[in-house]
Amino acid sequence: MIRDNPVRSLAKAVLLLETLADEREATPRQLSERVHEPRTTVYRLLTGLQALDMVEAGSRPGTYRLGWRLLRLGSAVIARLDERQAALPVMERIHERTGETVFLCVQRGDDAVCIERLDGLRVQSLMLRLGGSLPLHVGAGPRALLAWGPRAEWEAYVARVQLEAITDKTPVTREALFAELERSVEQGYAVSDEDVTPGIASLGAPIFDYTGCVRAAISVGGMRQFVLEEIRDEAVELITTGAREISIALGYDNGA
Repeated sequence: MIRDNPVRSLAKAVLLLETLADEREATPRQLSERVHEPRTTVYRLLTGLQALDMVEAGSRPGTYRLGWRLLRLGSAVIARLDERQAALPVMERIHERTGETVFLCVQRGDDAVCIERLDGLRVQSLMLRLGGSLPLHVGAGPRALLAWGPRAEWEAYVARVQLEAITDKTPVTREALFAELERSVEQGYAVSDEDVTPGIASLGAPIFDYTGCVRAAISVGGMRQFVLEEIRDEAVELITTGAREISIALGYDNGA
């Protein structure tokens, strides 16, 4: 039970709304048990929230559910969860620390589209240009988008897409691709080792949104020896920490 404090009533109302979000619909008695408040208090809060269109009568007699006004408020929050805006400060930090090209990709159908790119100081002629795309089985960023998706989507992807080779290191069989995806999930990041461009490597990590689904992927790429040997540990830490930071900005709650 929430003890008396200056925001006691507001805190109780928020707890009631959160409980309805979990339960979908509930009776005052059920809500009273969940929030550990007297039923009279729950009735009073429900009456006030209903007057503000934040709760409404449920589909079953005597039940309540969240109201339409919360949809408008929630939509306003979602509208500001822009992955590019959230990612840019992180990308700039990675770019400054590594001097390499940093990418932000999102999935569009069976491809990964680059929606932001900061060119590296050493290599700028990397294949994935701003606005360009790669198949999901090619490259660290694209594979991060696929790897952290549902396993059923892996199967669906290989069933509908021909796994074409860009270099002789591109995974072109179901077994090779799935091994790469499983390795990525196990270690927490994806690796592209010359499977897009000979001599070039990249490291990528997934970004999640408030639904818990993969929203985007951030990656850093450059000369293979530099990325995979000289700065690998630092780059992995930068992209995985950065991906978590962006995910939190997009409403992701790992503990939910």
